[in-house]
Amino acid sequence: MCSHDHSHNHHHDHEHGGHDHAHEAPRWKHDGVRVIKGDQLDANTAQTPGMFRQAAINAARVGAQKIWAGTVAIEPNAKTGVHHHGALESVIYVVSGKARMRWGDRLEYVAEAGPGDFIFVPPYVPHQEINADPNEPLQCVLVRSDNEAVVVNITDVDPVEKPESVYWVDPIHKRPD
Repeated sequence: MCSHDHSHNHHHDHEHGGHDHAHEAPRWKHDGVRVIKGDQLDANTAQTPGMFRQAAINAARVGAQKIWAGTVAIEPNAKTGVHHHGALESVIYVVSGKARMRWGDRLEYVAEAGPGDFIFVPPYVPHQEINADPNEPLQCVLVRSDNEAVVVNITDVDPVEKPESVYWVDPIHKRPD
Protein backbone atom coordinates (compact mmCIF):
# COMPACT_ATOMS: atom_id res chain seq x y z
CA MET A 1 0.00 0.00 0.00
CA CYS A 2 1.35 3.38 -0.97
CA SER A 3 1.15 6.34 1.31
CA HIS A 4 1.04 9.78 -0.28
CA ASP A 5 0.85 13.18 1.31
CA HIS A 6 -2.45 14.59 0.05
CA SER A 7 -2.17 17.93 1.79
CA HIS A 8 -2.64 20.91 -0.48
CA ASN A 9 -0.28 23.42 1.02
CA HIS A 10 1.43 24.28 -2.26
CA HIS A 11 0.77 27.61 -3.92
CA HIS A 12 -1.47 28.22 -6.94
CA ASP A 13 -1.24 31.13 -9.32
CA HIS A 14 -4.94 31.05 -10.24
CA GLU A 15 -7.57 33.00 -8.41
CA HIS A 16 -9.28 31.62 -5.32
CA GLY A 17 -11.89 33.15 -3.05
CA GLY A 18 -9.48 34.33 -0.36
CA HIS A 19 -7.95 37.17 -2.40
CA ASP A 20 -9.08 40.76 -2.12
CA HIS A 21 -10.25 41.77 -5.59
CA ALA A 22 -13.14 43.96 -4.47
CA HIS A 23 -12.27 46.62 -7.05
CA GLU A 24 -12.60 44.26 -10.05
CA ALA A 25 -15.23 41.72 -11.10
CA PRO A 26 -14.13 38.09 -10.91
CA ARG A 27 -12.85 36.85 -14.27
CA TRP A 28 -15.78 34.55 -15.04
CA LYS A 29 -18.66 36.58 -13.59
CA HIS A 30 -19.68 38.08 -16.96
CA ASP A 31 -17.70 35.80 -19.28
CA GLY A 32 -18.65 32.44 -17.77
CA VAL A 33 -21.70 30.21 -17.91
CA ARG A 34 -24.94 31.87 -19.02
CA VAL A 35 -28.45 30.55 -18.40
CA ILE A 36 -31.10 31.78 -20.83
CA LYS A 37 -34.55 31.18 -19.36
CA GLY A 38 -37.17 29.75 -21.70
CA ASP A 39 -39.41 32.76 -21.20
CA GLN A 40 -36.59 35.18 -22.07
CA LEU A 41 -35.88 34.14 -25.65
CA ASP A 42 -35.43 36.88 -28.23
CA ALA A 43 -38.27 37.17 -30.73
CA ASN A 44 -36.77 40.39 -32.11
CA THR A 45 -35.92 38.71 -35.38
CA ALA A 46 -37.55 38.43 -38.78
CA GLN A 47 -40.95 36.77 -38.46
CA THR A 48 -43.06 35.47 -41.30
CA PRO A 49 -46.34 33.56 -41.57
CA GLY A 50 -45.96 29.85 -40.94
CA MET A 51 -43.35 29.96 -38.21
CA PHE A 52 -42.25 31.69 -35.03
CA ARG A 53 -38.52 31.82 -34.34
CA GLN A 54 -36.73 32.90 -31.17
CA ALA A 55 -32.99 33.14 -30.50
CA ALA A 56 -31.52 31.87 -27.24
CA ILE A 57 -27.77 31.67 -27.93
CA ASN A 58 -26.09 33.94 -30.48
CA ALA A 59 -23.43 36.63 -30.71
CA ALA A 60 -25.75 39.48 -29.74
CA ARG A 61 -27.21 37.79 -26.66
CA VAL A 62 -24.25 35.98 -25.10
CA GLY A 63 -21.25 36.64 -27.33
CA ALA A 64 -21.30 33.17 -28.96
CA GLN A 65 -18.89 33.08 -31.89
CA LYS A 66 -19.17 29.54 -33.27
CA ILE A 67 -22.74 28.47 -32.54
CA TRP A 68 -26.37 29.63 -32.78
CA ALA A 69 -29.29 28.09 -30.87
CA GLY A 70 -32.96 28.90 -30.56
CA THR A 71 -36.48 27.60 -30.88
CA VAL A 72 -38.73 27.40 -33.88
CA ALA A 73 -42.46 26.69 -34.13
CA ILE A 74 -43.59 25.56 -37.57
CA GLU A 75 -47.21 25.67 -38.65
CA PRO A 76 -49.05 22.53 -39.84
CA ASN A 77 -48.10 21.46 -43.39
CA ALA A 78 -45.31 24.05 -43.62
CA LYS A 79 -42.46 23.05 -45.95
CA THR A 80 -39.18 24.54 -47.09
CA GLY A 81 -37.94 24.67 -50.63
CA VAL A 82 -34.97 22.46 -51.49
CA HIS A 83 -31.74 23.94 -50.14
CA HIS A 84 -28.53 23.32 -48.22
CA HIS A 85 -26.63 25.38 -45.65
CA GLY A 86 -23.12 25.39 -47.10
CA ALA A 87 -20.48 24.36 -44.57
CA LEU A 88 -22.85 24.72 -41.61
CA GLU A 89 -23.91 21.74 -39.52
CA SER A 90 -27.43 21.83 -38.08
CA VAL A 91 -29.07 19.92 -35.26
CA ILE A 92 -32.84 19.93 -34.81
CA TYR A 93 -34.36 18.56 -31.59
CA VAL A 94 -38.08 17.81 -31.86
CA VAL A 95 -39.95 18.95 -28.75
CA SER A 96 -43.45 18.17 -30.04
CA GLY A 97 -45.12 17.37 -33.34
CA LYS A 98 -43.91 15.36 -36.33
CA ALA A 99 -41.03 16.38 -38.59
CA ARG A 100 -40.37 14.86 -41.99
CA MET A 101 -36.99 15.33 -43.64
CA ARG A 102 -36.33 14.69 -47.31
CA TRP A 103 -32.76 14.77 -48.63
CA GLY A 104 -30.50 13.68 -51.47
CA ASP A 105 -29.77 14.90 -54.97
CA ARG A 106 -33.40 14.22 -55.90
CA LEU A 107 -34.80 14.20 -52.33
CA GLU A 108 -34.95 10.44 -52.73
CA TYR A 109 -34.44 9.76 -49.00
CA VAL A 110 -37.01 10.43 -46.29
CA ALA A 111 -37.14 10.06 -42.51
CA GLU A 112 -39.53 11.22 -39.82
CA ALA A 113 -38.78 12.37 -36.29
CA GLY A 114 -40.99 12.89 -33.27
CA PRO A 115 -40.72 14.25 -29.73
CA GLY A 116 -37.34 13.52 -28.16
CA ASP A 117 -35.66 12.80 -31.51
CA PHE A 118 -32.60 14.61 -32.85
CA ILE A 119 -32.02 15.36 -36.54
CA PHE A 120 -28.50 16.06 -37.83
CA VAL A 121 -28.08 17.85 -41.16
CA PRO A 122 -24.46 17.68 -42.41
CA PRO A 123 -22.88 20.39 -44.57
CA TYR A 124 -23.93 20.69 -48.23
CA VAL A 125 -26.73 18.06 -48.05
CA PRO A 126 -29.69 19.08 -50.25
CA HIS A 127 -32.78 18.79 -48.07
CA GLN A 128 -36.34 19.88 -47.33
CA GLU A 129 -37.94 20.24 -43.89
CA ILE A 130 -41.65 19.48 -43.53
CA ASN A 131 -44.16 19.65 -40.69
CA ALA A 132 -45.71 16.24 -41.33
CA ASP A 133 -48.77 16.89 -39.16
CA PRO A 134 -51.69 18.65 -40.90
CA ASN A 135 -53.21 19.72 -37.57
CA GLU A 136 -50.49 20.42 -35.00
CA PRO A 137 -47.53 22.82 -34.97
CA LEU A 138 -44.03 21.38 -34.91
CA GLN A 139 -41.98 22.69 -31.97
CA CYS A 140 -38.20 22.33 -32.29
CA VAL A 141 -34.92 23.49 -30.85
CA LEU A 142 -32.42 24.40 -33.59
CA VAL A 143 -28.64 24.55 -33.18
CA ARG A 144 -26.29 25.67 -35.95
CA SER A 145 -22.49 25.48 -36.05
CA ASP A 146 -22.10 29.19 -36.85
CA ASN A 147 -23.93 32.47 -36.47
CA GLU A 148 -23.76 33.10 -40.21
CA ALA A 149 -27.08 32.66 -42.01
CA VAL A 150 -26.09 30.46 -44.93
CA VAL A 151 -28.71 29.09 -47.31
CA VAL A 152 -28.19 27.90 -50.86
CA ASN A 153 -31.50 27.40 -52.66
CA ILE A 154 -31.51 24.58 -55.19
CA THR A 155 -33.86 25.27 -58.07
CA ASP A 156 -33.14 22.37 -60.40
CA VAL A 157 -34.74 19.76 -58.09
CA ASP A 158 -38.49 19.29 -58.22
CA PRO A 159 -39.52 18.63 -54.61
CA VAL A 160 -41.73 15.62 -54.00
CA GLU A 161 -43.68 17.67 -51.48
CA LYS A 162 -44.24 21.08 -53.04
CA PRO A 163 -43.94 24.06 -50.66
CA GLU A 164 -47.25 25.52 -51.75
CA SER A 165 -49.54 26.26 -48.79
CA VAL A 166 -47.46 27.58 -45.91
CA TYR A 167 -43.73 28.10 -46.29
CA TRP A 168 -41.28 27.26 -43.53
CA VAL A 169 -39.49 30.62 -43.62
CA ASP A 170 -37.01 32.27 -41.28
CA PRO A 171 -33.81 34.24 -41.78
CA ILE A 172 -32.13 31.02 -42.98
CA HIS A 173 -35.06 29.57 -44.96
CA LYS A 174 -36.14 32.30 -47.35
CA ARG A 175 -39.49 32.28 -49.16
CA PRO A 176 -38.96 30.82 -52.66
CA ASP A 177 -39.30 33.43 -55.40
